[in-house]
Amino acid sequence: MDENVRVDKWLWAVRIFKTRSQATDACRKGHVSVDDLPVKPSRIIHPGETVKVRKQQVTRSFKVLKLAEKRMSAKLVPDFLEDSTPPEELEIMEMQKNMRWITRERGTGRPTKKERRELDDFFDL
Repeated sequence: MDENVRVDKWLWAVRIFKTRSQATDACRKGHVSVDDLPVKPSRIIHPGETVKVRKQQVTRSFKVLKLAEKRMSAKLVPDFLEDSTPPEELEIMEMQKNMRWITRERGTGRPTKKERRELDDFFDL
């Protein structure tokens, strides 16, 4: 455990972001705040602080329990952070997950015959 851990490194280590560069970009764009203040990627965090991360219109809140500089397995993550995201934000996230397969990405073309049948069955047409 290190005494000085950058916020971007910690976000990557506890698997909130897939890559460290994504965590750094999120900090630079103002999507990450510590104790309700936007932070730079080089900001040193301490146990007990609250980190808020905005990803895909959802703001997740995490309380820092321990510091980590190296990426860890998913099983160890609960020892390093406590998820304190409000229930309203979790509902938005759940709705987005359910709506994702209904919408098509722009530029993917028309649905295939199999996809069309699945859509028809879903909407009872």
